[in-house]
Amino acid sequence: MKPIDSMSILITGGGSGIGAGAAEHLASRGARVTITGRRQDRVAEVAARMGDGGRAVAGDVTVAEDRTAMIEAAVEHGGGLDAVISNAANMYRGPVDELEEQALLEVFHTNVVAGMMLVGEALPHLRERQGCVLFLGSVHTQRAFPGVAPYAATKGALEALTGVLAAELGPQGVRVGCVRPGAVFTEINQRAGLMGDDEAKARLEGLGPAHALGRIGTVTEIAEAFEYLIGAEWATGSVLTVDGGLSLGVTNA
Repeated sequence: MKPIDSMSILITGGGSGIGAGAAEHLASRGARVTITGRRQDRVAEVAARMGDGGRAVAGDVTVAEDRTAMIEAAVEHGGGLDAVISNAANMYRGPVDELEEQALLEVFHTNVVAGMMLVGEALPHLRERQGCVLFLGSVHTQRAFPGVAPYAATKGALEALTGVLAAELGPQGVRVGCVRPGAVFTEINQRAGLMGDDEAKARLEGLGPAHALGRIGTVTEIAEAFEYLIGAEWATGSVLTVDGGLSLGVTNA
């Protein structure tokens, strides 16, 4: 295992949820973490909690100039770039006969296309450090929840992309992986205006019995999976399921 101490890591969508949890966890392990997000106040708060190991850059991963600024900031902060965690994502859901084409294009742009473009631009730095790229998948690719086709499709794309990029970048010494979480409380549904915090928490907690381990997960548990894949030198193309057994199809919910 590569030691994570002093590694330079760029995390998109780092102002809340899994991105923020991963940033704080990895910084506590000694990594130099640069986080990005559209909300300056949120990424600044998270970076402050990380201390000297953290840096915040406000920006939108769907904007080319912002992607360049993110990468440059991470390289400056960490003296290079060892890992990119493409975590930024939006939620779009609804019955298939009510979906809007522009909204579909936007969620694919944010969740899939922007991350691909970011990886392409960061590749020279990752190649230099024999680094890695990590995506965030979803249990939605393993269990069918009606009405969530747009979001599930973007996550399926990322899981497929993991294998293709692993094959493409492996000869260059760059590894690619993906973490597939189960139910973890984040702000993705609230940001989409679908529900408030209390309703979101209640809905997730209601899924607890559907997990073989009887509870939903935490952002730290997903961060630990990221940490493993960053350091695992012979792991590439892996989609690591960390879902408390939700994808097993336990029927006592």
